Amino acid sequence: MEIPKKNGGVRKLGIPTVEDRIAQGVVKIILEEELEKHFLSDSYGYRPNKSAIEAIGITRQRCWETDWVLEYDIIGLFDNIDHDLLLKALSCHTDEKWIHLYITRWLKIDKMGVSYEKTRGTPQGGVISPLLANLFLHYVFDKWMMNNYPSLKWCRFSDDGLIHCKTLKQAEFIKIMLSKRFNECGLELHNTKTKIVYCKDGDRKENHSETNFTFLGFTFRPRRIRLKGKIVMGFTPAVSKEAGKSMRNRLRKLKLHKRVDLELEEIGKIINPIVRGWLNYYGSYSRSSMKQNLRYVNLKLVSWARSKYKKVRSKTKASQLMQRLCKENRTLIAHWKEGIGCAFA
Repeated sequence: MEIPKKNGGVRKLGIPTVEDRIAQGVVKIILEEELEKHFLSDSYGYRPNKSAIEAIGITRQRCWETDWVLEYDIIGLFDNIDHDLLLKALSCHTDEKWIHLYITRWLKIDKMGVSYEKTRGTPQGGVISPLLANLFLHYVFDKWMMNNYPSLKWCRFSDDGLIHCKTLKQAEFIKIMLSKRFNECGLELHNTKTKIVYCKDGDRKENHSETNFTFLGFTFRPRRIRLKGKIVMGFTPAVSKEAGKSMRNRLRKLKLHKRVDLELEEIGKIINPIVRGWLNYYGSYSRSSMKQNLRYVNLKLVSWARSKYKKVRSKTKASQLMQRLCKENRTLIAHWKEGIGCAFA
């Protein structure tokens, strides 16, 4: 099964049978307990008690400490994991024959119920696949960095990662060495998504072509921030344009303007879990940057009101109605209660 990627192309999914999904869950529980003892703290993706927000927080801190970041992306990680290297890594943590047998079988399944000889790739969509990818990159990247460049700080979330460098020369060197390392292990860096970024702020004022990067839905770039009561230029994260577009597309698909059978309280029950999720994640840093996307929610509510009530067919009257409702009952809609993004025009 293939699904479209946000940035173009397609992602191949493996769809395990119900029996395989249960079996993969059992193996995951057993393996995860063992592997978590060895995985490094700067690996955040698909791990218990680890989150993307933690990765954003530590990245922000390290961008303040060092001037340069190497942002890397691996082309088709799940499609290119070398089976021999993965099973060799697995052997370092378990000698259970049944676990090796089942994982070997799952690696060779491309479609539901279809098995054939292949030497690379682990099917996305499988319960066990993220854990196997983390195990593979633990040896290919994490431990390699720790053993060869212990002074450099890094952060990885699945196949997306960052390496913090003190100088441009150091970043260029690490990029070359990282490319070689991945090639040795059957992987390849994405040319357009892998770049060296200068963390420009009020103190770091050099001119360079790359002064921003996007990681886990947040764009890091120079922004005006309040620090110790003063407005300064800082290098900080906020919701990315791509994430904002995805949020608006999700809301658009709800087609709220057609739900004239519902009252506003019922509309709130539909959109509030979604909006709270946005606020909890993207609102964790630079919360004010969410205003544009929350205003879009309001505009959809205005469209709903125009469709539902004959007396407010005009956009102006509908906006005034929603503005009044917002002031009278801020608990109806999630972001009204937060007191941000309350513009309706």
